[in-house]
Amino acid sequence: MRAHSELEHNPQDSLKSSEHFSHLSPAAVKDFDAMAISASYPGGAVLFMEKQDVRGIFLVISGSVKLSVSSSCGKTLILRIAKPGEILGLMSALSGSPYEVTAEVLHACRVAFVPRRQFLEYVAKHPEAYRGVVNQLGALYSGVCEQLRTVGLSNTVPEKVARLLLDLSSGGRPGQGGAKFTLPLTHEEIAEFIGSSRESVTRTLSDFRGRAFIHLHGATMTIANRPALESMAGA
Repeated sequence: MRAHSELEHNPQDSLKSSEHFSHLSPAAVKDFDAMAISASYPGGAVLFMEKQDVRGIFLVISGSVKLSVSSSCGKTLILRIAKPGEILGLMSALSGSPYEVTAEVLHACRVAFVPRRQFLEYVAKHPEAYRGVVNQLGALYSGVCEQLRTVGLSNTVPEKVARLLLDLSSGGRPGQGGAKFTLPLTHEEIAEFIGSSRESVTRTLSDFRGRAFIHLHGATMTIANRPALESMAGA
């Protein structure tokens, strides 16, 4: 794991930034800030690897991180994209088991790290933090179930791609012609996300553009016809 800048304590890199931990008391926030060590990472940096011994938890402050698993034959499946406010490695930190996924930075991001022992001492000292732990683990479980529906139960590549685009656009900004958002994945990564091939993804996106379901300018995508995508996704 190589950081783009020196590790440092930064009181702005607070657990309070997570929606799951927004209820914490000022004392709990202060204690977390005091032990968290933050750093900036470039795209492609690996925070931790699947099956690596757990070292601690990582709080995403800005940017995005893709979480994936790989098979012995080299196939990769992207499980989800972690966004600001999410703690990575939470389950492993609590159980002491190796990391279950690989966490790779998609775009330049800032991450706060807390060693496992200190994190466990923190939640023991501040039981209120368990509420945030349960909330995030519940959200992760729901996300994994949704990913299984997309990969295992969707019948066609267009259906899978439509479901993924609708999910990625959920936090997009309204604009002329539809919701706009930055597409964080390459065609290869979209294929890894839905369990398909890059060629199939490229054909599907080209078809969606030709039918004016979406518009793409550089990395900015506009959902121009949401009802059509929802129909395609079986929503």
